[in-house]
Amino acid sequence: MNEISVGQQSYLNSRKRHKRIVRVSRVAILLSFLFLWEFTANVGIIDSFIFSSPSKIALCFWGMVLDKTIFVHIWTTLYETIVSFLLVTLISVMLAVALWCSKKLSEIMDPYLVVLNSLPKSALAPLLIVWLGATKTTIIVAGMSVAIFGSILNLYTSFTTVDEEKIKLIYTLRGNKWHALTKVVLPSSIPAIISNMKVNIGLCLVGVIIGEFLAARNGLGYLIIYSSQVFKMDWLLMSIVLLCIMAMGLYALINMLEKIYQKRI
Repeated sequence: MNEISVGQQSYLNSRKRHKRIVRVSRVAILLSFLFLWEFTANVGIIDSFIFSSPSKIALCFWGMVLDKTIFVHIWTTLYETIVSFLLVTLISVMLAVALWCSKKLSEIMDPYLVVLNSLPKSALAPLLIVWLGATKTTIIVAGMSVAIFGSILNLYTSFTTVDEEKIKLIYTLRGNKWHALTKVVLPSSIPAIISNMKVNIGLCLVGVIIGEFLAARNGLGYLIIYSSQVFKMDWLLMSIVLLCIMAMGLYALINMLEKIYQKRI
């Protein structure tokens, strides 16, 4: 066994201390915020009807857990987000590969992808409702529209920045474009694909919520827009908190996937 020197041990201890301080600080900030929110709502510094309070939100959530209505809304939004995310990942990889394989196609499509990526996606949602109707398909497409064009551009850029010397080596060994793609480009771009997935999961959730604002009968987006119309602020803030938790959970899953990949290489 290799013995750890005093300097190394001191460094490791400082790293552990740093991580501990970061964790404790995060929890302390969250608890302080919740305490101040609850306190100011209870003593009347802020209007509890408008701003609600953590205790009211918790009671509202527990009430919806008991009647099981909240699970329908959570599952609907989660399902639509995951489906749109998986479709965005699959389609963007396939189209980025097509652009990499054909230089002419990439030059033709580049301005269109840039324009579509720059277009405010909320402007497309009403049009999608007219085309597809107020269905889950519309919401999934709305979720995809927010992420897909930027994803294609980012992946194509990653493919084109792969080490040219490795690709030349493939061709030198009498390989073809398929070999270059499968042996060099895609393996080298896996970190970029995973990084792109981290961004896309949040964007798909945003797109799904935009779609639910306009075309849903259940889901957290529908709950937000309905509660704002009838001034049920407990429901509204509870839905926002659940969306935050959902986004954190989905991001954590992709982060776990990245760590598993890093351990394998």
